[in-house]
Amino acid sequence: MNIDLAALRTFLDTGGPALWVIAALSVITLAVILWKIWQFFRAGVWASQDTDRLYRRFATGVDDAMHLPQDIAREEIERLAHRELGQLRSGLRPLDLIVTIAPLIGLLGTVLGMIAAFRILQESGGQADPSLLAGGIWEALLTTAAGMSVAIPAAVALSWFEGIVDHTQAKLEDMATQTFTNAAKVKMVA
Repeated sequence: MNIDLAALRTFLDTGGPALWVIAALSVITLAVILWKIWQFFRAGVWASQDTDRLYRRFATGVDDAMHLPQDIAREEIERLAHRELGQLRSGLRPLDLIVTIAPLIGLLGTVLGMIAAFRILQESGGQADPSLLAGGIWEALLTTAAGMSVAIPAAVALSWFEGIVDHTQAKLEDMATQTFTNAAKVKMVA
Protein backbone atom coordinates (compact mmCIF):
# COMPACT_ATOMS: atom_id res chain seq x y z
CA MET A 1 0.00 0.00 0.00
CA ASN A 2 1.64 3.19 -1.19
CA ILE A 3 0.48 6.42 0.32
CA ASP A 4 1.28 9.50 -1.72
CA LEU A 5 2.06 11.90 1.11
CA ALA A 6 2.33 14.88 -1.24
CA ALA A 7 -1.16 14.23 -2.60
CA LEU A 8 -2.50 13.75 0.92
CA ARG A 9 -0.96 17.03 2.03
CA THR A 10 -2.41 18.82 -1.01
CA PHE A 11 -5.84 17.37 -0.24
CA LEU A 12 -5.65 18.43 3.42
CA ASP A 13 -4.42 21.90 2.44
CA THR A 14 -7.41 22.21 0.10
CA GLY A 15 -9.77 22.10 3.07
CA GLY A 16 -7.63 24.38 5.19
CA PRO A 17 -7.02 24.13 8.94
CA ALA A 18 -10.45 22.59 9.57
CA LEU A 19 -9.61 19.60 7.38
CA TRP A 20 -6.29 19.13 9.18
CA VAL A 21 -8.12 19.08 12.52
CA ILE A 22 -10.69 16.62 11.17
CA ALA A 23 -7.87 14.40 9.86
CA ALA A 24 -6.33 14.39 13.34
CA LEU A 25 -9.73 13.52 14.83
CA SER A 26 -10.03 10.62 12.39
CA VAL A 27 -6.70 9.20 13.58
CA ILE A 28 -7.75 9.62 17.21
CA THR A 29 -11.12 7.98 16.47
CA LEU A 30 -9.50 4.97 14.85
CA ALA A 31 -7.03 4.63 17.73
CA VAL A 32 -9.80 4.79 20.37
CA ILE A 33 -11.98 2.29 18.51
CA LEU A 34 -9.12 -0.20 18.14
CA TRP A 35 -8.11 0.30 21.79
CA LYS A 36 -11.69 -0.29 23.01
CA ILE A 37 -12.04 -3.46 20.94
CA TRP A 38 -8.73 -4.71 22.35
CA GLN A 39 -9.80 -3.73 25.89
CA PHE A 40 -13.16 -5.49 25.58
CA PHE A 41 -11.50 -8.56 24.10
CA ARG A 42 -8.96 -8.66 26.95
CA ALA A 43 -11.69 -8.21 29.54
CA GLY A 44 -13.54 -11.08 27.91
CA VAL A 45 -16.92 -9.37 27.60
CA TRP A 46 -17.76 -11.52 24.57
CA ALA A 47 -16.90 -14.78 26.34
CA SER A 48 -19.30 -16.78 28.44
CA GLN A 49 -19.50 -15.93 32.13
CA ASP A 50 -17.67 -19.15 32.99
CA THR A 51 -14.59 -18.38 30.89
CA ASP A 52 -14.58 -14.63 31.17
CA ARG A 53 -11.88 -12.96 33.26
CA LEU A 54 -14.06 -9.98 34.15
CA TYR A 55 -16.89 -12.15 35.44
CA ARG A 56 -14.58 -14.55 37.24
CA ARG A 57 -12.86 -11.62 38.96
CA PHE A 58 -16.24 -10.15 39.86
CA ALA A 59 -17.55 -13.52 41.07
CA THR A 60 -14.48 -13.93 43.29
CA GLY A 61 -15.10 -10.48 44.78
CA VAL A 62 -18.76 -11.32 45.31
CA ASP A 63 -17.88 -14.59 47.04
CA ASP A 64 -15.43 -12.76 49.32
CA ALA A 65 -18.02 -10.07 50.10
CA MET A 66 -20.64 -12.64 51.09
CA HIS A 67 -18.66 -13.31 54.29
CA LEU A 68 -19.44 -9.76 55.40
CA PRO A 69 -22.70 -8.54 56.93
CA GLN A 70 -25.36 -8.25 54.21
CA ASP A 71 -25.49 -4.44 53.98
CA ILE A 72 -21.69 -4.18 53.80
CA ALA A 73 -21.60 -7.05 51.30
CA ARG A 74 -24.04 -5.17 49.03
CA GLU A 75 -21.89 -2.04 49.19
CA GLU A 76 -18.73 -4.01 48.41
CA ILE A 77 -20.36 -5.76 45.46
CA GLU A 78 -21.63 -2.42 44.16
CA ARG A 79 -18.12 -0.98 44.49
CA LEU A 80 -16.66 -3.92 42.55
CA ALA A 81 -19.25 -3.54 39.79
CA HIS A 82 -18.61 0.20 39.51
CA ARG A 83 -14.88 -0.44 39.24
CA GLU A 84 -15.28 -3.01 36.47
CA LEU A 85 -17.83 -0.93 34.56
CA GLY A 86 -15.72 2.21 34.98
CA GLN A 87 -12.81 0.49 33.29
CA LEU A 88 -15.05 -0.58 30.41
CA ARG A 89 -16.46 2.95 30.06
CA SER A 90 -13.02 4.54 29.91
CA GLY A 91 -12.36 6.07 26.53
CA LEU A 92 -16.00 6.56 25.62
CA ARG A 93 -16.01 10.29 26.44
CA PRO A 94 -13.43 11.10 23.73
CA LEU A 95 -15.57 9.27 21.16
CA ASP A 96 -18.63 11.17 22.35
CA LEU A 97 -16.72 14.44 22.00
CA ILE A 98 -15.57 13.54 18.48
CA VAL A 99 -19.16 12.68 17.49
CA THR A 100 -20.13 16.18 18.59
CA ILE A 101 -17.25 18.32 17.37
CA ALA A 102 -16.22 16.72 14.06
CA PRO A 103 -19.34 17.92 12.19
CA LEU A 104 -19.06 21.31 13.87
CA ILE A 105 -15.46 21.71 12.76
CA GLY A 106 -16.54 20.64 9.28
CA LEU A 107 -19.29 23.23 9.33
CA LEU A 108 -16.83 25.87 10.51
CA GLY A 109 -14.56 24.99 7.59
CA THR A 110 -17.51 25.31 5.22
CA VAL A 111 -18.46 28.72 6.60
CA LEU A 112 -14.88 29.94 6.34
CA GLY A 113 -14.64 28.63 2.79
CA MET A 114 -17.90 30.32 1.82
CA ILE A 115 -16.63 33.58 3.29
CA ALA A 116 -13.51 33.25 1.13
CA ALA A 117 -15.63 32.49 -1.96
CA PHE A 118 -17.82 35.53 -1.37
CA ARG A 119 -14.73 37.65 -0.78
CA ILE A 120 -13.52 36.64 -4.25
CA LEU A 121 -16.90 37.63 -5.66
CA GLN A 122 -16.76 41.00 -3.89
CA GLU A 123 -13.18 41.73 -4.94
CA SER A 124 -14.03 41.01 -8.57
CA GLY A 125 -16.85 43.54 -8.47
CA GLY A 126 -19.45 40.90 -9.12
CA GLN A 127 -17.69 39.68 -12.27
CA ALA A 128 -16.03 36.62 -10.72
CA ASP A 129 -15.31 33.59 -12.83
CA PRO A 130 -18.01 31.02 -11.92
CA SER A 131 -15.40 28.25 -12.02
CA LEU A 132 -13.41 30.02 -9.30
CA LEU A 133 -16.53 30.34 -7.15
CA ALA A 134 -17.49 26.71 -7.76
CA GLY A 135 -13.98 25.61 -6.77
CA GLY A 136 -14.15 27.65 -3.58
CA ILE A 137 -17.58 26.27 -2.70
CA TRP A 138 -16.41 22.72 -3.44
CA GLU A 139 -13.45 23.20 -1.14
CA ALA A 140 -15.72 24.65 1.54
CA LEU A 141 -18.16 21.73 1.42
CA LEU A 142 -15.28 19.26 1.59
CA THR A 143 -14.82 19.99 5.29
CA THR A 144 -18.48 19.32 6.10
CA ALA A 145 -18.31 15.96 4.34
CA ALA A 146 -15.06 15.13 6.13
CA GLY A 147 -16.50 16.07 9.52
CA MET A 148 -19.51 13.83 8.98
CA SER A 149 -17.27 11.05 7.67
CA VAL A 150 -15.46 11.04 11.01
CA ALA A 151 -18.52 11.58 13.21
CA ILE A 152 -20.67 8.80 11.73
CA PRO A 153 -18.29 5.88 12.40
CA ALA A 154 -17.47 7.37 15.81
CA ALA A 155 -21.21 7.49 16.63
CA VAL A 156 -21.71 3.89 15.50
CA ALA A 157 -18.72 2.70 17.55
CA LEU A 158 -19.84 4.70 20.59
CA SER A 159 -23.32 3.19 20.42
CA TRP A 160 -21.90 -0.31 20.03
CA PHE A 161 -19.49 0.14 22.95
CA GLU A 162 -22.21 1.59 25.20
CA GLY A 163 -24.39 -1.40 24.34
CA ILE A 164 -21.59 -3.76 25.36
CA VAL A 165 -21.14 -1.93 28.67
CA ASP A 166 -24.91 -1.95 29.30
CA HIS A 167 -25.05 -5.70 28.57
CA THR A 168 -22.09 -6.31 30.87
CA GLN A 169 -23.74 -4.24 33.61
CA ALA A 170 -26.91 -6.34 33.31
CA LYS A 171 -24.85 -9.53 33.58
CA LEU A 172 -23.03 -8.26 36.68
CA GLU A 173 -26.30 -7.19 38.31
CA ASP A 174 -27.77 -10.60 37.54
CA MET A 175 -24.75 -12.34 39.08
CA ALA A 176 -24.98 -10.23 42.24
CA THR A 177 -28.72 -10.78 42.58
CA GLN A 178 -28.33 -14.49 42.02
CA THR A 179 -25.62 -14.63 44.69
CA PHE A 180 -27.80 -12.88 47.27
CA THR A 181 -30.81 -15.02 46.32
CA ASN A 182 -28.79 -18.21 46.71
CA ALA A 183 -27.43 -17.01 50.06
CA ALA A 184 -30.96 -16.29 51.24
CA LYS A 185 -32.08 -19.78 50.17
CA VAL A 186 -29.20 -21.34 52.08
CA LYS A 187 -30.16 -19.38 55.22
CA MET A 188 -33.79 -20.45 54.87
CA VAL A 189 -32.83 -24.14 54.63
CA ALA A 190 -30.44 -23.90 57.56
